[in-house]
Amino acid sequence: MKKFLELLNGEKIELANIYCIASNYSKHAEEMGTKIPEDPVVFLKPTSAYVPDGGTIFLPSFSNNVHHEVELVVVIGKDGRNIEPNEAVDYIAGYAVGIDVTLRDIQAKAKAEGKPWGIAKGFYTSAPISKIVDSKQFNGKIPFFELLLKVNGEIRQKANTREMERSVESLVSFISRVFSLSAGDCIFTGTPEGVGKIVPGDNLYAELSGFVTLNCSVVNY
Repeated sequence: MKKFLELLNGEKIELANIYCIASNYSKHAEEMGTKIPEDPVVFLKPTSAYVPDGGTIFLPSFSNNVHHEVELVVVIGKDGRNIEPNEAVDYIAGYAVGIDVTLRDIQAKAKAEGKPWGIAKGFYTSAPISKIVDSKQFNGKIPFFELLLKVNGEIRQKANTREMERSVESLVSFISRVFSLSAGDCIFTGTPEGVGKIVPGDNLYAELSGFVTLNCSVVNY
C-alpha cells in the first residue's frame, strides 16, 4: 500500500526509501561506547516502519528495551545520482523531525554476533515522521535546526543539527553515489545523546523548534 508524506501546506509526496545514518553525533557515539566511523554507516527501514504525526508506535513482544532516537529527516524532492555536495540543496523538498525507534536489546545482540540490524531498526512503526517544512522558505540554503524530544512532558534529547559530524549536503551526496536517490526518499541524519527507554502508555513529542512538531503514543503490539 502506498504511503504519503505531507508538507505543512498540504501537498503530498509518495514515500519511497528510508535511509538512516548511524553515529553522526559524537556525544551519542560516546554514550553508546562507539566511535565516529571513518565512512558513513547507512541502514534502511521499510516503508511499513513509517508513522505519521498523531500515530502510534507498536512495541513488539520480543524486545524488552526499546529506545527513542530523535533526528532531523531530510526529504528528497527529485531523483538524482552522483550529486555533488554543493548541489544537494537543489534535491531537497523539505525537512521533518523523526524518531528512529530502536530495539536496543535486539540491536546489541546483533552487534555482538556480527549480524545486521534489520529487525532492531526496521520493525513495524519504527519510523515516525512529522509533516514536512518546505525547503523553499530557506532561500536555497540548508539550515541548522534545534532538535527536541520529550517523553510524557520530560525533555530527554535536545541538540542543534550543527553538531552533526557529517553535514546534510555530504550525506545527500554520499547516498546518491551509493544507492541513487528518488523523490520521496527520507534520510534520517542521526541522533544526538540522551536516547532512552520507552514503554507502553508513553507519549512522545518531538520538534524542529519553531517549525514543526511530531506526536506519537506508545502501545504494545
